[in-house]
Amino acid sequence: MAAEIAEQPAVIARLVARSSDIAAAVAAVRPDPLRGFVLVARGSSDHAAVYGRYVLEYATGVPVALAAPSLQTRYGVVPRLDGFLAIGVSQSGRTPEVAATMEVLQAGGARTIGLCNDVGSPLAEACEVVVPLGAGPERAVPATKTFTATLAAFALLAQALGDRSTGDWPRLVDALAVAVDDDTGARTAAALLVGAQRLLQVGRAFLYPVALEAGLKITETTGVATNGYSPHDLRHGPIAVADAGVHAVCFSSPGPVAADVERAAADLTARGARVVAVAERGGDVPAASALIAVPSGTDELLAPLVHSVRAQQLALHLAQARGVDPDRPFGLTKVTATE
Repeated sequence: MAAEIAEQPAVIARLVARSSDIAAAVAAVRPDPLRGFVLVARGSSDHAAVYGRYVLEYATGVPVALAAPSLQTRYGVVPRLDGFLAIGVSQSGRTPEVAATMEVLQAGGARTIGLCNDVGSPLAEACEVVVPLGAGPERAVPATKTFTATLAAFALLAQALGDRSTGDWPRLVDALAVAVDDDTGARTAAALLVGAQRLLQVGRAFLYPVALEAGLKITETTGVATNGYSPHDLRHGPIAVADAGVHAVCFSSPGPVAADVERAAADLTARGARVVAVAERGGDVPAASALIAVPSGTDELLAPLVHSVRAQQLALHLAQARGVDPDRPFGLTKVTATE
């Protein structure tokens, strides 16, 4: 896991270098007019798809839906999707229900794109166009470089299909390099959280999927149950668990929703919880008792990639501090063959 975390700047740089080829491939299957998107995924890929929902709708202005695969694989629903672009996401490309759902969506009229790390996989074969992640073999069970590569692929798709830039890619790659070279903040935070049995992850908008993924990473590497929430969903009930025995990790980046995360951190602190912020140094989470700093200046739409690296580092060091092998979590396998 540690070695694969370190590979991420190079993985993203290679993917960005193919942006023109990706744009050309996507243009070949773009419906005219484009009425919307349907995204199909499970696990970490599903969290990446939540990011895809935000970035695609932001860039194109058309609605984005997350598929409910059981409707296709168990109930036989064939949705009417003329004018829609369906995007299947599976880092291995070997999750059966994702490939099967994509086949049904194509039968319903959608044009199809697959995002995966294996161009010979069933998902790749089920889609009209494949965007290879190009991350190389990923041997640790927790997804790291394939997750951030999927985020980058979604941002590149949004850039190709929409009329808004997703940000400064060279600056992002530089920020990723800085992040993987110094994990001091994550080590320090792991020492603070090592005894925690109740954890919350909080993020909004483009960082909401990072909160979801951080929860999954910590759960699968340590066995500690933790969930991700948006600040507003947190206030709709889950904040009731917050007391002196709860720790929370709040993900924040400068932008329109930073104040919402700041308020959530303050509310959690007021109830006795201890807050760790993943944010720029001097950022918008003054209630935090610890900071995992991210390099400053990354565009808001691309910041989730850097925050994801910090979440991965935190999960890695928390697992090690608890005496758990993060590469081989108990009872888990690299490919989960859900149908």
